[in-house]
Amino acid sequence: MKVCFLTGEYPPMQGGIADHTAHLGRRLLGLGVEVSVLTTRKAASVLRSPASDLHLSPVINGWGLSCWRQISGWLNEHRPDVLHIQYQAAAYDLGGWVNWFPWYLRWWKDRPRVVTTFHDLRVPYLFPKAGPLRWRSILALARYSDAVIVTNVEDEQALRQALEIGQLARIPLGSNVDLKLPAGYNRDRWRAEMGLGDHKLLLAYFGFLNESKGGEELVLTLERLVRQGHDAHLLMIGGQLGDVDPTNRPYADRVRLLIEAQGLAKRVHWTGYTSPEEVSGNLLAADVVVMPYRDGVSFRRTTFIAALRHERPVVTTHPAIPLAELRDGDNVLLAPPCDVDALAGAVARLAHDADLCARLTAGAGALGHLFDWPVITQGTLDLYRRLGLE
Repeated sequence: MKVCFLTGEYPPMQGGIADHTAHLGRRLLGLGVEVSVLTTRKAASVLRSPASDLHLSPVINGWGLSCWRQISGWLNEHRPDVLHIQYQAAAYDLGGWVNWFPWYLRWWKDRPRVVTTFHDLRVPYLFPKAGPLRWRSILALARYSDAVIVTNVEDEQALRQALEIGQLARIPLGSNVDLKLPAGYNRDRWRAEMGLGDHKLLLAYFGFLNESKGGEELVLTLERLVRQGHDAHLLMIGGQLGDVDPTNRPYADRVRLLIEAQGLAKRVHWTGYTSPEEVSGNLLAADVVVMPYRDGVSFRRTTFIAALRHERPVVTTHPAIPLAELRDGDNVLLAPPCDVDALAGAVARLAHDADLCARLTAGAGALGHLFDWPVITQGTLDLYRRLGLE
């Protein structure tokens, strides 16, 4: 079977879709699938993945109408059995042309099957005052795909209510950071090198900053804890902006200004973009991971999944719809979105309750097994086979 991933970002570009595509491609390759990646020229500094035999084609100039011609030419030359679109609006410059490409393919003879993974249902920008057309462009991508993958129950419910889709599968995302520590890792020494002795309360946040992730609430939670007498610090793990979403930068600037205004600059530590091993080391160095999503926690958040896979106690916000897998006080601590007092109170509970901390650690590890890559990979391969492909 020959599969082509179409993606708006790919390593060395920074982004969750980039990492997800690389992880999934390598694992499908291990199951005997021939995998190619068709992506933007921005990823052209890597012509071949060092960890696999993925065929990388970083040739797309942009995601306007001209991308149809470039994608079509590549498909005619390489003739894959599956075109698997990894979709998030920001990865395609918030435009809508990719959304309608499966409709265009319906006119082809001997076309590849089209599978689309919706990493979220955020609508593209299209043009000023596009209004309902933005949502319709999402529905067009789903309607004209042969199969659709959603990553969480919220998106599944939204699509099922809007469309009747013949092949719709919910396949979770996996952690894009495996638990693999730097050589000779020692937690106490790692913290000491950051000037953080074991007596300090170290909060951690992992991932890019944007409006939906509650960066301002995170800073105010730290301020509240310090004001209550805790010697608290905040470790900001990873790059803060990514390579595709232009809204990340102004929001990150707002968060930095708030840190300065609250007099917390010496208590907030930024790692910047690091190796996966250093991410693991930093996650394990923290006492609690705090992820105050304004729209509620969701399994589409791969950094949340990474925290679970690293068996970290997590404080986060109530999901938009109930998620049976989340058990408050057992595998996470939940607070209402945008409620700084509740967030600070949850962190303080963990700081003073070793039994609760141990329970959350064990619960996070058990929940994290739902996102094993072998399960994700096999589910994807099974979907291809349901389309009559072998």
